[in-house]
Amino acid sequence: MKIVLAGGSGALGRRIAADLTAAGHEVVVLTRSPRESGAYRQVGWDGVTVGPWATELAGAVLINLAGAIVDRRPTASAVELLTRSRVEPTRALAEAATAALPAVWVQMSTLAIYGDGGERIIDETAAPAEGPPQMAGVARAWEAAAEDAPAGRQVILRTAVVLDRDTPALDRLAGLTRWGLGGRIGTGRQWVSWLHIADLLAIIRRCLSDPEMTGVVHATSPNPVRNADLMAALRRTMRRPAAPPTPAALVRVGSLLLRTDPALALTGRRCVPTRLRDAGFAFAYPDLPHALEDLLTRRTPSRSTAAD
Repeated sequence: MKIVLAGGSGALGRRIAADLTAAGHEVVVLTRSPRESGAYRQVGWDGVTVGPWATELAGAVLINLAGAIVDRRPTASAVELLTRSRVEPTRALAEAATAALPAVWVQMSTLAIYGDGGERIIDETAAPAEGPPQMAGVARAWEAAAEDAPAGRQVILRTAVVLDRDTPALDRLAGLTRWGLGGRIGTGRQWVSWLHIADLLAIIRRCLSDPEMTGVVHATSPNPVRNADLMAALRRTMRRPAAPPTPAALVRVGSLLLRTDPALALTGRRCVPTRLRDAGFAFAYPDLPHALEDLLTRRTPSRSTAAD
């Protein structure tokens, strides 16, 4: 099938494009800076207005990844940038889809839409939170821009923290652990919903092929962990000794130096993939130690063996 990736030139987009190309699909990437690629076509767009690129959507699968990276200081200007970088491309895609109806629209989103979930177990029936703005607010606006967009079928894929080599999330955690700062963060009790990259790719393939996959779907491991357990698993995998905890106050100070949002480390959500589990999806990496062992100790990336 023909698959159009909007915003597919980032690290995650490249992984998805490579996986779907290897599976035999025709992949087209919409990007502001198209380059020659032997594996798949790149088509120029500005992410704001409808142009000649719109014809690529006709009868195709659209995966909307467009949006600036979220790891930045939680300022008003950052929230505005994160929101605009998601809403404007999504509105342009929805306008284009009116004439060039895509067969399937996979709208990427984030489990951060639930804000700080505390201890409750969150599945696809849960309502989004009101805040904070840089997490739930941005995600709500992103999903709202795709609401009622013309397509034969739409999936809202709310995604956990994706663990992959050479990406900010895992690199930062591994770096802290390597530098002897791999202790729990804050109380250590905040829940972390996570997902191995191989399982994300398999979930996307399942969403493309399964007509029962509509509406909100959680792309997350069935076994979320507390922050303290995450850091302990990292230390074991990387063969590092016990490390002192990092108090919340120090996280907030450190976030100024790292230009990041302390809420990314100090809040959490205990999300579960009920829709996928009920559909019989088999995760290749359901448990964190196995996932970290694969990502941090193997020399070459593994290919997903999850059912799709």
